[in-house]
Amino acid sequence: MRLFKCSFAALLFTMVLAAGELSAKGKAVPSIYIFGFSASFTDSTIYMTNVQKVDSAWIDTKSKFLLGRENYSYQLRNYLSDKLHLKNRTCLVMYARSRKEAEKKYLKLKKLYVEESPGMYDVRYIDEGDFKFQTIDMSYEEGDAVTPPAQGSVQAR
Repeated sequence: MRLFKCSFAALLFTMVLAAGELSAKGKAVPSIYIFGFSASFTDSTIYMTNVQKVDSAWIDTKSKFLLGRENYSYQLRNYLSDKLHLKNRTCLVMYARSRKEAEKKYLKLKKLYVEESPGMYDVRYIDEGDFKFQTIDMSYEEGDAVTPPAQGSVQAR
């Protein structure tokens, strides 16, 4: 019976440690290198940003995905919509932990649209002076308290 209790306690302890590992969603890295790409289904104009350094990004510990990557895409989409008046663009971002890896991905995508499809696409480049990715803070955890509505505001039922 004593062996059973010790085994059960060890199993319970292991489960608690494993649950702690499962809840660890992301970690902050000092910097990443990122670039953006935008296309539209209605025209043949492609927009690309330069490879840019973004400080304090968050990476998923298991999948190595960039956390908040949709927010980085929205930054580019909003820039194109607000500054260049280009609505309904499909934007994506690609990133790497080193500049060399990011530039390799950038050159591969650029080659696809410039060299392998000459004259098919009008490729335009967005200078870093015109657009720069901003850091997205992903330091909050799931289950954090939700900010209550301001007093006097009407809530829908």
